[in-house]
Amino acid sequence: MILIDGKKAAAELREELKKEVIQLKEKYNRVPGLTVILIGDMAPSQIYVRNKEKSANEVGLKSEVIKYPDSVEEKTVLKKIKELNNDENVSGILVQLPLPKHIDKQKVIETIIPSKDVDGFHPMNVGNLSSGYESSVPCTPLGCYLMIKKVEPNLSGKKAVVVGRSNLNGKPMTQLLLKENCTVTVTHSRTKDLKAECLEADIIVAAVGIPELVKGDWVKKDAIVIDVGINKTEKGLVGDVAFDEVSKVAKALTPVPGGVGPMTIACLLKNTIECFKRSQI
Repeated sequence: MILIDGKKAAAELREELKKEVIQLKEKYNRVPGLTVILIGDMAPSQIYVRNKEKSANEVGLKSEVIKYPDSVEEKTVLKKIKELNNDENVSGILVQLPLPKHIDKQKVIETIIPSKDVDGFHPMNVGNLSSGYESSVPCTPLGCYLMIKKVEPNLSGKKAVVVGRSNLNGKPMTQLLLKENCTVTVTHSRTKDLKAECLEADIIVAAVGIPELVKGDWVKKDAIVIDVGINKTEKGLVGDVAFDEVSKVAKALTPVPGGVGPMTIACLLKNTIECFKRSQI
């Protein structure tokens, strides 16, 4: 079985991006800039943002983090986003989720102009992705897609099952696989026989947040399995896939942790560079 090492894949992608940033600097005499807005002091968000900043600096991007307390007014955040929209040194804007309850997430997402939306959450980017047009793609599905392609470059005609239909993962993942000419089945909590659906699949992407949902006898021999889940349990962090069981039948499998997570951050950097390049046209 191939263990899909997300740390290694992310390091390789960062190396490619580093070279690209050097070329962009030579061509345009400036580098792409990523600005992250962090609201509140939730530990996981702070860790994510620190990792994003470290990775951005590593590949040579201009990186800035704007911090606000939990009590910040929504209008202050929206005003700052509008300023960043008009700042030509900022190629990408990311507002770290989750947000405090008094701030409307959708309003925040829609205030970021689509051309600087490195998370790929703006309705225009969502629409462009589903229409097959150029767009920013949400970072986690993009990371999953790149890891699948490393194992199997030609996905045409493959049967794929996406477990979970969230706007963050399931839906964009489906669009990326459709673009590769896969036959895609989207499953969710109301799916009648989830196990039967999974057993049909050449590719399974599990993104539901249920610890070890996908069992060994749900997976056909030589399937590629991508585990997006990260769940805290008594035995530590586990994914949505029962790793020990599935590793005995799958052709390739991502571990948790160390699988999808590192690629998510690398793809954020990739999206920032793509936004910069599109702004130069």
